[in-house]
Amino acid sequence: MSHINKTGFFSVFLSKIAIFGHMVKFSYTIFALPYAFSAVFLAQNKAGTQLTLSSIFWILMAMIGARSAAMGFNRIVDAGFDSKNPRTSLREIPLGRLSVAASILFVLLFSFLFIFSAFMLGSTCLYFSLPVLCLLFLYSFTKRFTWLCHFYLGFTISLAPAGAWIAVTNSISFSVLFLCLALMTHIAGFDILYACQDSEFDKKEGLFSLPVHVGIKEALYVSSFMHVISFVFFIILYFAFEMNIVYLICVCIIGVLFIIEHMLVDSHNLTKVNIAFFHINSIISVVLFLGIYVDGFV
Repeated sequence: MSHINKTGFFSVFLSKIAIFGHMVKFSYTIFALPYAFSAVFLAQNKAGTQLTLSSIFWILMAMIGARSAAMGFNRIVDAGFDSKNPRTSLREIPLGRLSVAASILFVLLFSFLFIFSAFMLGSTCLYFSLPVLCLLFLYSFTKRFTWLCHFYLGFTISLAPAGAWIAVTNSISFSVLFLCLALMTHIAGFDILYACQDSEFDKKEGLFSLPVHVGIKEALYVSSFMHVISFVFFIILYFAFEMNIVYLICVCIIGVLFIIEHMLVDSHNLTKVNIAFFHINSIISVVLFLGIYVDGFV
């Protein structure tokens, strides 16, 4: 009987973890994580920094903590809107699979994980951890007052490579800012694309987004332009860090992926937004990381 109870408890526990993971789209951590570790390996290969397993582990924990806390906070703040939007009404809080109280506890736990990880990475990271967390949380309110919310999201996520660089070098480099800017414009570009799905709902609810502000067709042009700028920053990285041909080949692949992403979506057909948003952008992040990682061995 005791064995049955333990098995039942373990099953419920795993189920809850899966629900929380789905709430914050844990699998999509792959968007920013390769950028952070790209900064880590640039610090090793180009700045001569000696990496340790400890620093790699705590950078990973910091990324998981920050993203999970920020996504959980967003789900709590937007629960009212999510329940009205047909596209998001089946999310965990509107559906009643998770309570607001449990979600708040989740955010607090992962906020602590982020701050503790920053502490383990050094005093500089610790000092910046709380301000960074506040910046991440602020994003959840930006759609209430500005159509620049996509660019703000890009900015907050672009702090990841800078934070990783500081964690392993205890300094900041002008060159790594090009990686941050590449990430910022990459994120802003695909967030604009993703927001096109909710243009009518956002307009009805008085929410702000670029598609609401200028229209879907024009917003897609801006999204494309952001990715052109992102591609330019990838090229600049080639020169800033004196990269090799392997990295340049990967950048060319990223350019092709950007083109495919924008060919999949037009103002009259948004059915393939999820493919462009989730799959192609994940591949772009991984290709960038592989280019920088392999470059260190060439």
